[in-house]
Amino acid sequence: MSYNRRQFLKTGGVFASALAMGSATDLFAANKPLKQFGLQLYTLREDLPKDPQGILKQIASFGYKQIEGYEGPKGIYWGMGHKEFKKYMDDLGMTMVSTHCNINADFEKKAAEAGEIGMKYLICPYIGAQKTLDDYKKYAEKFNACGDICKKNGLRFAYHNHGYTFVSLDGVMPQDTLMQNTNADTVDFEMDIYWVATPGEDPITWLKKYPNRFRLCHVKDREKGADPKQHEASVNLGTGYLDFGKILKTAKANGMQYYIVEQERYEGTTPLKAAEADAVYMKKLSF
Repeated sequence: MSYNRRQFLKTGGVFASALAMGSATDLFAANKPLKQFGLQLYTLREDLPKDPQGILKQIASFGYKQIEGYEGPKGIYWGMGHKEFKKYMDDLGMTMVSTHCNINADFEKKAAEAGEIGMKYLICPYIGAQKTLDDYKKYAEKFNACGDICKKNGLRFAYHNHGYTFVSLDGVMPQDTLMQNTNADTVDFEMDIYWVATPGEDPITWLKKYPNRFRLCHVKDREKGADPKQHEASVNLGTGYLDFGKILKTAKANGMQYYIVEQERYEGTTPLKAAEADAVYMKKLSF
């Protein structure tokens, strides 16, 4: 019997076994460890202003390969030029994949600089609860305009949700209004899983409802037993009630590309220790 014939029979036997247990596709459905994950620098907002380069070096030592910035008192790049910042990231073995920013000030300049250093996204972090659905539609138009500017500079635009877009307004979810009135070719969404769950919505339902629209996510846990009205209930990953193994597996199946840790409350710990503990948790994830 030739080698090819033996190999064929061997492979066929494996597939037969897989079919007996369920499906041949199960062979390729095994969970895989998450190789790259990021940190939203707002997690360390108390520490970064004191020593930006030193804190970034510590972040790298925790195992984070990606970061997401925000526009702080020293700007997006913490007093460094955008190219200088990128070089420092390169030296640390990290990549700045995105940043939150004020979309109403110098947005074209921000898009140009972000494009020059290979960033993937500029993100609107907050718009506040609006009074009418038409107000949300106006923001959708604004997002489309931002998306066009980003496209010209080789990156994409996204909106990061809070809980207010997952509270019904006139019988409609504002999040639906934003997603249905934005251009899917240029505008994506960053799902803050914590803020979807806080008002009582299911992140998995929304991921499935809008496949390939949520391209980034904030992996942020919520305290067990926290009242929905309690907004400040962020805890170390793995100590809350959110099932990230299940949620992120669904996210990946529906087009998620970037998994970014964020923590906003640090009871019994410090921001740096929390970021380190969260990195340990992320390294153990597989989906």
